[in-house]
Amino acid sequence: MTANQPFVLRWGIISTGRIAMEFAKDLLVDPSTRGTADVVHKIVAVGSRSTESAQKFIDAYINGDKNVKALGSYTEVFADKDVDAVYIGTPHTLHYENALEALHAGKHVLCEKATTSNAAELKALLKLAKEKKLFFMEALWTRFHPLTLELKRIAEEGALGDPVVVHADLSADFHIENLPLTHRMLDPKLGGGALLDLGPYPMFWCMLALYEHPSNKNARPTSVTASILKSTITDVDASTSWTVNFSEHLQAQAVLSCSMTAGGAPFGAVIRYKKGTIMVSPPIFRSPKFTVQYHDDEGSVAREETRTFKYTGGGWHFEADEVARCIRDGKLESDLWGHEKSIVMMETFDEIRRQGKYVLPEGVEKFEWVQ
Repeated sequence: MTANQPFVLRWGIISTGRIAMEFAKDLLVDPSTRGTADVVHKIVAVGSRSTESAQKFIDAYINGDKNVKALGSYTEVFADKDVDAVYIGTPHTLHYENALEALHAGKHVLCEKATTSNAAELKALLKLAKEKKLFFMEALWTRFHPLTLELKRIAEEGALGDPVVVHADLSADFHIENLPLTHRMLDPKLGGGALLDLGPYPMFWCMLALYEHPSNKNARPTSVTASILKSTITDVDASTSWTVNFSEHLQAQAVLSCSMTAGGAPFGAVIRYKKGTIMVSPPIFRSPKFTVQYHDDEGSVAREETRTFKYTGGGWHFEADEVARCIRDGKLESDLWGHEKSIVMMETFDEIRRQGKYVLPEGVEKFEWVQ
């Protein structure tokens, strides 16, 4: 790379599921369509359980590019000298062992959420990444969307005052009565249920609005209270709700929920401040718009503005750009979504599962957590 050339990040993708498909397709989107000129992405290898499966993925989603290697194992991707960074899109309970192998092979890692089965696993991975001077990031793609960046700017410029209450929900009716018991949403061995699959998104809006707010001064949540409704089919959570309090510097609370047996909530995410409200339209993982209401001294709406966002692609390329820039600049974590935020997320999920008595089958979690 010269001063006038963009940095090229060479990717290996492991797993050939839907999210990996979405990510791969976005890596192919011309960066100039989103105003990016300093980094570009190149997929060099796809790993699956068979070479045939990897090749089908390449043919379907990477335009049949003959330069992309179809590999019949994840290990082959990790060992490939042409791979700089690995995208891990496997089920939650496989993330730890996949990321561990990738780091030991000297690869930078972008790992889907929930990052691991529990916080202890995540801390072990982060320790190893730092020891090996490798970049590691949870794939919380929503954090890097233009909508999120603009919302955060408006929320923190002062006119709205401090945040007070956040409501956020992500639910979808998976019709679990029609799913096989081995489906990722039903199988406890895969970390099934709503919490680890859908829960990261409501929790993200809590983190952005409360944890990241300057008035919070990076203080961790002071308490978490949770309730889990178990599925009647397998021992996973069907619906989960939790409240997160921040009372060290703020006086603020997040009221969050997720369900795999109910349709999506119409309100998305609502952040209420001392002097106004921000309403994030659903779906909260890739919202198209948000509305800001500024209140007068009487609490009435004095002014209202709506911001709408459109871009080419699905929105996964923004996190990929962040990974590329961080690796180019020698960073081990993102300034926007760093290790501590992922730890807070996973510790919150651990506490929710503890209170709801959702224990994964023996042997699934590689590090124990307090039940």
